[in-house]
Amino acid sequence: MDSMKADMRDEPQTDFIYCSAAVTEVLKFGPCKLHSGHKVLFLIIPGNPGVVGFYRTFMQTLHSMYEYQYPVWAVSHAGHCAPPATMDMVEDASAAEADVFGLNGQIEHKLAFIRKHVPRETSLVLVGHSIGCYIILEMMKRNPELKTLKAVMLFPTIERMSQSPQGKVMTPVLCHMRYIAYLPLFLLSLLPETLKAGLIKLAFGGINSLDHTVIQPTVGLLSGDCAANAMYMGGQEMRKVLERDNITIKNNLEKLIFYYGATDHWCPVQYYHDIRQDFPQGDFRLCENGFRHAFVLDAGRQVAKMVVEWIRGALRT
Repeated sequence: MDSMKADMRDEPQTDFIYCSAAVTEVLKFGPCKLHSGHKVLFLIIPGNPGVVGFYRTFMQTLHSMYEYQYPVWAVSHAGHCAPPATMDMVEDASAAEADVFGLNGQIEHKLAFIRKHVPRETSLVLVGHSIGCYIILEMMKRNPELKTLKAVMLFPTIERMSQSPQGKVMTPVLCHMRYIAYLPLFLLSLLPETLKAGLIKLAFGGINSLDHTVIQPTVGLLSGDCAANAMYMGGQEMRKVLERDNITIKNNLEKLIFYYGATDHWCPVQYYHDIRQDFPQGDFRLCENGFRHAFVLDAGRQVAKMVVEWIRGALRT
């Protein structure tokens, strides 16, 4: 009976809402609505593509390891999720005016989500992945009143993105050639779901311990404009994520934990050494487990267990 209860608590709810006038998917483990009695919320800010389904195993592990006492939510990037049949990608013209699918728009989108859906009394444990880390730093900069207990930065792309090994390859693609990719993406979107899933399994075939919960979210990404919106945001990342924001890092150093990959082509090990040199008092960790930048593909559970250990003390205070 107890295991049945645990299983039910491990079942998340998915909500589709409009936030900043753009369709947004919110994956929720634990309570679906927060009130002032909820002391802490874990909020996941994804990488790009900002698809919350990729983080399901990671979130489920966080939720269960804290014995289901803290809600764990993830908010998608605006326009990176296929809307249900009853919703359009945008609610009205204000989404285009605010460039909500661009990098700045996505930062404002997360702040708007917190203002509307998180009580002021609730403290936040922010967990960012990749560009989600840059977004978190910007959120802390733009709203210093944000009640952040800890901000965990996983594989952080917070500087010199276009100069990284992967950035040098992807910058021309995302900034100058992305329109060429739109036709094949459109054609892929017309395929039956089962065929899409088969192609994705084939593409992921080289990953021995693949987390199969990522298959369906990837299928969703190939529907409609989601992948195009992700590429548009990626182009802006290459142009805008340049210098590291040392002022915001310094102002929040005691709240920040950074975890760098040892073989991460988006933020090479040199970036880890540079930031450690600039902030010798900071909490900077280098992966010793060989996890890939896209850790959600095969190591969501293991990374979640590490995060639990890192911040256990902060939740006791």
